[in-house]
Amino acid sequence: MHRRRNCFRLCERDVSTLRLTRNTNLKIINGFCTKPQESPKPPSYSYNHRVPLHKPTDWERKILIWSGRFKKEEEIPETISFEMLDAAKNKIRVKISYLMIALTVAGCIFMVIEGKKAVRRNESLTSMNLEKKARLREEAAMKAKAE
Repeated sequence: MHRRRNCFRLCERDVSTLRLTRNTNLKIINGFCTKPQESPKPPSYSYNHRVPLHKPTDWERKILIWSGRFKKEEEIPETISFEMLDAAKNKIRVKISYLMIALTVAGCIFMVIEGKKAVRRNESLTSMNLEKKARLREEAAMKAKAE
């Protein structure tokens, strides 16, 4: 308990020294510091709201056509905005992911069909491995006899 009081007194002393060292334009109200209100100043410079343009490469031109943004390469302007290029790239990403999903589903269906065909022919990985091992043993025995 005695230690807590000493700690509190030390903190209280530090806070009072902080108040004395603060800027004079800060007001101390009920122990809280607030800055004086300043009127907002209009910017001294004028900002031009032009979007930075980019000259597309041949690959980016193909992306713009594939995404459906332009029909022909002649329709693409000399400079385009980065936002237009990003939107075209995102469309292509989405189309590629849909294609990958479709190919994955088609591959799964194909493998299920092939597995069912193998079951009908009584083929399994175990039987195929046993046949392969028997064949390799026969070949090894034939080589041993030949020597």
